[in-house]
Amino acid sequence: MDFQLSPDQRALRAGTRELLTGRFDRDRLRAAVDDPALDRALWRELADAGFFALRLPEADGGVGLGLPEAALVFEEAGRALLPGPLVAGHLLAGAVDGVAAGERIVALCDESADPALWEHPADCDELIFLEGGAPERAGRAHRSAPAEVTRAPFASVDPLTPLARVTGRPRAIPCDGLDVPRLRREAALLTAAQQLGSAARTVEMAVAHARQRTQFGAPIGSFQAVKHLCAGMLVRAELARVAVYAAAVTGDALDITGAKLLADEAAVHNARDCLQVHGGMGFTWEADVHLHLKRAWLRAETWGGAREATERLADALAG
Repeated sequence: MDFQLSPDQRALRAGTRELLTGRFDRDRLRAAVDDPALDRALWRELADAGFFALRLPEADGGVGLGLPEAALVFEEAGRALLPGPLVAGHLLAGAVDGVAAGERIVALCDESADPALWEHPADCDELIFLEGGAPERAGRAHRSAPAEVTRAPFASVDPLTPLARVTGRPRAIPCDGLDVPRLRREAALLTAAQQLGSAARTVEMAVAHARQRTQFGAPIGSFQAVKHLCAGMLVRAELARVAVYAAAVTGDALDITGAKLLADEAAVHNARDCLQVHGGMGFTWEADVHLHLKRAWLRAETWGGAREATERLADALAG
């Protein structure tokens, strides 16, 4: 069996990177930090490119691709630090009218998490609550208008991702036909793909800086300690890549749990090592590495943290 990406998959990844490079470059990233309001024009352009309808059948106006292709697209989104409730938009494109076309913005709130948080763009149109317990167990989904939900401010470590803590909501409308365990599994996988993209990007950033920065008359990349940091970063990113791609093919709950664990570790540790390679400059607001670190911290606690993942994997091995 050939596990290499197909030409079409490579073209999809390259096209997504080209789109995001052109529409969400470093200047737009920095502007989004100062003003986190969601860019509706960019959202509609993503929809026009098939970002949200990627896995909908062609008969329903979608692209008709699968979960492996979605993982490639979300990897590029993570690499670019693209903000917004992307996972919710992708997973609910076929369930909520207007989402696939980018006309409505929908957010997900996992009520099994503690605390129950939701990514809260200022102009969110609809909020979907996922009830129930562990990812493999059945649960129910309900929908509410954000204005009807009682919420409290919740400080987000990531300036690009506003959060709110749900404190109360009225009797919401049931969302029939939504497979809640599948939504949780795929949300975890797509989040892992974003973490993978961030981990790969920080490798590039560290290597580029190590080649340019000189000390004692030589590039710092020629020093053994820096070489070891960069090599370790690459190993973590590639291990996460294998796990995420494999989980996207199998769709297995334990495969996804392991992939999320590895991708979270790669994103967080790579960002920290990238900051170390940058030296004192890495701690300044001007360096983009701190944005990757903060996003990695946030994503590592969504759709299954490290403690929950390790316990699930240990139970599976013991059983």
